[in-house]
Amino acid sequence: MKLYGYFRSSAAYRVRIALNLKGLSAEQVPVHLRKGEQRAPPYAARNPQKLVPALETDDGALLTQSLAIIEWLEEVHPQPPLLPSDPLDRARVRALALSIACDIHPVNNLRVLLHLRDALGQDQEARDDWYRHWIGVGFDGLEAMLADDPRSGTFCHGDTPTLADVCLVPQVANAERVNCDLTAYPTILRIATTARALPAFAAAAPDRQPDAE
Repeated sequence: MKLYGYFRSSAAYRVRIALNLKGLSAEQVPVHLRKGEQRAPPYAARNPQKLVPALETDDGALLTQSLAIIEWLEEVHPQPPLLPSDPLDRARVRALALSIACDIHPVNNLRVLLHLRDALGQDQEARDDWYRHWIGVGFDGLEAMLADDPRSGTFCHGDTPTLADVCLVPQVANAERVNCDLTAYPTILRIATTARALPAFAAAAPDRQPDAE
């Protein structure tokens, strides 16, 4: 397998964690987002969305969108599972993951931040305020979802990592990178700290990647 990604992309970070948790390896192919390599013909021909990650399977199929890739991994390599067996619990884990992947991450994506800079003339401070605002809005709800539900355990759901933790840790890393005040989110911080101590999460961290700057 080949994983097309960028060391700082939280979406690619999710897939790296999932691969590690399942004991799978993939050749990493860097796509430098800051240099616009995602828009250059070689990569754009593979992924017309011009986003990372993309995963090329052993038989040459190309998968895009991090959660779709992880769901594919879950179906093809079901052990260890990243989704619970109970349908209601699976729905909860997916809701936690999607609250990050759909509600927090997209409005802080690099192309959104570049539009704020280039088209709307927002300086770095304004863009960072935007970033922190939307993380705060998302984490307010996520903290309550985790803290108020007895199904939360050592991790987001129970005592083993799930898809929700795979999404949570990269988003916490993003928040730290823009100096978000996370003191109001003790459950999020506890879970992220626990997960980061696991080798699968630690090895997937941005600063551990071959293209890290």
